[in-house]
Amino acid sequence: MRSINRFLIAAGTAAVCVLALVPAAAFAGGGGGRGSIDWRPCEGAPEFDCATVEVPLDYERPRGEKIEIALARRPATNPEERIGSILMDPGGPGGSGVQDVINGEYALAEDAAERFDLIGFDPRGVGGSTPIDCSAELVAAFETHPVPTTEAGFEEHLALSEATAESCRELTGPLFDHADNLHVVEDIERIRRAIGEGDLNYLGFSYGTLMGQQYAEAYPQHVRTMVLDGNQDHSQETMWEFISADTAGFERNFTEFAQWCDATEDCALHGAGTIAVYKDLQERARAGELTDPQSGAPLDFFGLTRFAFAANQPRAWTQLAAGLQAMREGTSVSTESHKAVTEAAAVRQFPEMAMFCQDWDFRIEEFDEWDAMMDRLAEEHPVTEWSPYAGLPLMCSGSGIEATNPQAPLDIEGAPPIVLVGTVHDYATVYPWSESVAEQTGAALVTYEGWGHTVYGLKSTCVDEAVDAYFIDREVPAAGLSCPSVD
Repeated sequence: MRSINRFLIAAGTAAVCVLALVPAAAFAGGGGGRGSIDWRPCEGAPEFDCATVEVPLDYERPRGEKIEIALARRPATNPEERIGSILMDPGGPGGSGVQDVINGEYALAEDAAERFDLIGFDPRGVGGSTPIDCSAELVAAFETHPVPTTEAGFEEHLALSEATAESCRELTGPLFDHADNLHVVEDIERIRRAIGEGDLNYLGFSYGTLMGQQYAEAYPQHVRTMVLDGNQDHSQETMWEFISADTAGFERNFTEFAQWCDATEDCALHGAGTIAVYKDLQERARAGELTDPQSGAPLDFFGLTRFAFAANQPRAWTQLAAGLQAMREGTSVSTESHKAVTEAAAVRQFPEMAMFCQDWDFRIEEFDEWDAMMDRLAEEHPVTEWSPYAGLPLMCSGSGIEATNPQAPLDIEGAPPIVLVGTVHDYATVYPWSESVAEQTGAALVTYEGWGHTVYGLKSTCVDEAVDAYFIDREVPAAGLSCPSVD
């Protein structure tokens, strides 16, 4: 999920992740045996290979109902020097590895691309795999429900969360309650066997890092190489730790934006005191006196925060400052708007809720506890006060979904060296999480001093060369390797 919108929450309470999906008919059937994948050209993208692997729905009943996991393969560019395959997942949760391989959103850097096929997979419930379906009407209502600021709003959230989860369970069946990352780990092992090349090469981004971490716990003897970029830290015990860490990342990035603006004459807010302007806009938003400079619609505190989230990307700073200045003056700004037109449907894929809520034991049943957390966020992060990611864990409250893979420190023994990549200004999987995972595992941590959410294969030659040398020759990066920003 390199798009900011991949893991954001339209109303701060539910993940928004609408993916263009390859039709199920595009995938040829594939078995789960060793080397048994039946690769065929992907429908609409014949330069890539597609297939499915059949796996148990419930690994406690391996001879019971089966589901399919969709795969897409981008062949190595230098077949004569080919080493093998790298399995990749972009995270989300709910991201499609199949689509990202076909669309090129996630790709290997040049040297590794010459020597390895890149295989992306759709985790169970996602995309071309057996889907998790839900009521489209309830999902839309859930995603757009306002962040609760009152007892009544909180109770409405709990009821809507429960109704949404129940619709998913009714439309999907038992798969809805078997979507945790421990099941995904077992799916990865079945994919490894089906590929038939021996030990696994794995590349995980964002939520895909959790898949890799827990795979290395379960199957350390089957890892050849593993690179995890933008790490989730599954050792966080409380919801507060999770939402505070993400808000701290946004706070830091917004503060740097403000410092740049105050020092840059071309910035629209230069000379006005950027943070002071933003604090005033927050108060006006809370008072119902602020409008969106693009649409003219009323803008509340949370809408303003989502607007200001562009501070996480330096290339957007000029436009962000212009937008904040327009809000300040009550004028408008023109921007290009591209809205996808889709047909109304009764059913929609929405795997994020099942996946996240089974992997994290974050539940709040009382408004007072939520309200106190929001007050504490504002106190400890006084500039931004909140981050759109801070609303994500709230979607589990009221859902009735059991946390079957609750958080715990990693315990990886017997695996070869693992390589982590962490970006200092990452706003989604914040840099301290990669530091924590490195401490828990002893993995080598490559630090990118720049901006953005994940970096390998994107812009840093320093990061790419270190990761490719590891994939190709199993050369572990030097301890403390730090790569300069190229933003």
